[in-house]
Amino acid sequence: MRAILFDLDGVIYQGDQPIDGAADVIAWVRREAIPHLFLTNTSSRPRSELCRKLDGMSIAIDPEQILSPPAAAARWLSAHTAGPVALFVPPATQTEFAGLPLWDGDIRQAVAAVVIGDLAEAWTFARLNQAFQLLMGRPAPRLVALGMTRYWRTSGGLQLDAGPFVSALQYATGIEPVVTGKPAPAFFLTAAEMLGLIPDQLLMVGDDIRGDVQGAQHAGLGAALVRTGKFQPQDLESGVQPEVVLDSVASLPAWWRKFEQR
Repeated sequence: MRAILFDLDGVIYQGDQPIDGAADVIAWVRREAIPHLFLTNTSSRPRSELCRKLDGMSIAIDPEQILSPPAAAARWLSAHTAGPVALFVPPATQTEFAGLPLWDGDIRQAVAAVVIGDLAEAWTFARLNQAFQLLMGRPAPRLVALGMTRYWRTSGGLQLDAGPFVSALQYATGIEPVVTGKPAPAFFLTAAEMLGLIPDQLLMVGDDIRGDVQGAQHAGLGAALVRTGKFQPQDLESGVQPEVVLDSVASLPAWWRKFEQR
């Protein structure tokens, strides 16, 4: 393996707190000149805000080093749709869709696509039903999912992510979603293309046995599971076999050196 992809929430930080040793690991990656990117399914804030958050943890990166579902979705929509786009994403994330024609809020207006992100507590029956009504319009719009992650860990415990809401809309409408985040193989392959490498040269480091580990492996990448973030012991009985299970990202350099010596 020649490059590393880092998940953010649960690997580099948890909520607003850095994972112990994470900043040292990123410094090690740079010192060793190991190609790397940061992959996140976060759809509640733009990449610039994530960079500011990381900077406060002594990890300075550029927005271009982050592959996020909103940025990937905006590129896909520009290439594959023509017409208004209905965004069901937090206001801060809407900046990633600058330049695209947006839905004006009139439920009678036909839209080219409905984009679903992590609205958290902003989801209501009325809001979800509004997305459903738009998707039932003719011609049928595209359903774009900013990831299919089931849940994540907050300071208050586990919380539903975007995946369950996308699945509800898919079930109700029969429309297959275009997924621009993890665990879609295309998301990981985009990262490989950005680094100019083939999939089996990359290691994905994540805390989600399905979204990070299984998703990466289905795309041909290697994957490491960390025991932080949303990790739960039963993940090890899921049938998914990561290349390695680490106590945290802080254990990565030692494992990487041993791996290189094989």
